[in-house]
Amino acid sequence: MNQLEVCFSPDLIHLHDLKGKIVVVVDIFRATSTMIAALANGIEEIQTFADLESCRAMREKGYLIAGERNGKTVEGFDLGNSPVAFLEEYHEGKKLAMTTTNGTLAISKSQDADEILIGAFPNLSATIRYIQSQQKDVLIHCAGWKGRFNLEDSLYAGALAKSLEKTHSSDDDGALAMKTLFEKEGHQIKNYLSKASHAKRLQNQGIEKDIDFCLTFDLYEMVGKVEGDVLKGMNF
Repeated sequence: MNQLEVCFSPDLIHLHDLKGKIVVVVDIFRATSTMIAALANGIEEIQTFADLESCRAMREKGYLIAGERNGKTVEGFDLGNSPVAFLEEYHEGKKLAMTTTNGTLAISKSQDADEILIGAFPNLSATIRYIQSQQKDVLIHCAGWKGRFNLEDSLYAGALAKSLEKTHSSDDDGALAMKTLFEKEGHQIKNYLSKASHAKRLQNQGIEKDIDFCLTFDLYEMVGKVEGDVLKGMNF
């Protein structure tokens, strides 16, 4: 049986061996949820950047540029980090460059993995099916919040651990704890995560629609996979 483990922050990823593993990067509020929404609504590919200037420079190459810091759209960028914004217009054939506070950093720190997938609730079941088809060990890399543990990414890790328990075992305390938490609270996930610190930050900015989208299960039968330095979607 393959193994599953959880890393709760990019600041801890150096403690894990990524080689030969599928790494699922997850930033529920909101980067990875936004990436899945973008790919499902016509974006052909996404390049992610840890810093603002590298992302900004992609505009000259014809990319839409999306930038977020501390939950807010960066001045001068086409878009921020809202999944709902990508639902309002179909972006067929366009390319997106994206940088966020936490999620794109987690992707940049996962490059030693055999495969990098993008984790979100709106494509959870498709991601599960893909992982089970590959028969590899899995590490769930939570983006967290500025190096700290956060509840929503970790609860996603619990959902994935629960769903993969027939094909992946774990002696990782974090995975066990989050699976138990999801078993207890997963049936009322929106109510439970309304208590999360980042959910409260977003609520204060009046973007409840984003939160609702991020916590909706299985809207898309699509997997987000990083190939080289480009993120693309594929039906699965």
